[in-house]
Amino acid sequence: MKKTFVLMLVLLAATLMPGIVFAGSNNHYVNGVEGIKGASVPPPGVYYRMYNVFYDADDLMDKDGNELNVDFDVTVFAVANRFIWVTDKKFLGADFFVSAILPLVNTDISINALGVDDREFGLGDLYIEPMGLAWHGARYDAATSLSFYLPTGSYDKNDAASPGKGYWTTMATLGGTLYLDSAKTWSASLLGRYETHSDRDDDDFTPGDDFHFEWGIGKSFAKVWDAGVVGYCQWQVTDDSGDDARNKDIHDRVYAAGPEVSVFVPQFKMFLSLRSLWEFDAKDRSEGSTTALTLTKIF
Repeated sequence: MKKTFVLMLVLLAATLMPGIVFAGSNNHYVNGVEGIKGASVPPPGVYYRMYNVFYDADDLMDKDGNELNVDFDVTVFAVANRFIWVTDKKFLGADFFVSAILPLVNTDISINALGVDDREFGLGDLYIEPMGLAWHGARYDAATSLSFYLPTGSYDKNDAASPGKGYWTTMATLGGTLYLDSAKTWSASLLGRYETHSDRDDDDFTPGDDFHFEWGIGKSFAKVWDAGVVGYCQWQVTDDSGDDARNKDIHDRVYAAGPEVSVFVPQFKMFLSLRSLWEFDAKDRSEGSTTALTLTKIF
């Protein structure tokens, strides 16, 4: 089963290509870290992005979306450090870019009905994005990439708060931002990702594939502010497999929405963004809230 209760949690970390995972699902990518103009890649240059992500949930939902009475609580705080290089090389008219993410994760989880009470801080699974393409038009931006999560973080199947997940993930990304006026003050973005996973260490279990998309609708003010509404959706789209997988045909899902505000500080060549999203209609996983504070530095 994609989530034996002890595996029903976690997180790990990542932007246009990140990764931090939350309770209940086996995806590596963390939903909600990209929002307004989430499919827009900056122009050629070197960038550092720090994601500070806080996830909190005290509801654990069954396969029908009903809350389980197991006295569940999880809080996860992750700091994901991402390094991005957008080159001046062109391919198919697009800028070629690469990135990598190093996540640090602190997880505190309890499921009193099962006697689970675990806390752990550690290095999560490394994310590398060796190939990405970004296009820019008069009224649009678009991007696609291929990336990988490496099982570098500590993992123990008996440790509910393990910072690593114990398997590889390959992720394909495709998205676009549409500007609704010629001055580019109104934007609508959609960013889709598809994950496939390898067999997990220590047992015969392979998680099913996951599909995500993040969306954002925003308005720019005074050339430095953006505000709007953002959200995400996630579905498990194929069955789990392996002799240790149980209830293989049960698939998790979740939706979320909330506000975002961001500002560019020219004197420091820095962007700051803050968003909060509340999950709803979750199945076979936790249902809570995500808050993300993101800092992007231009070098």
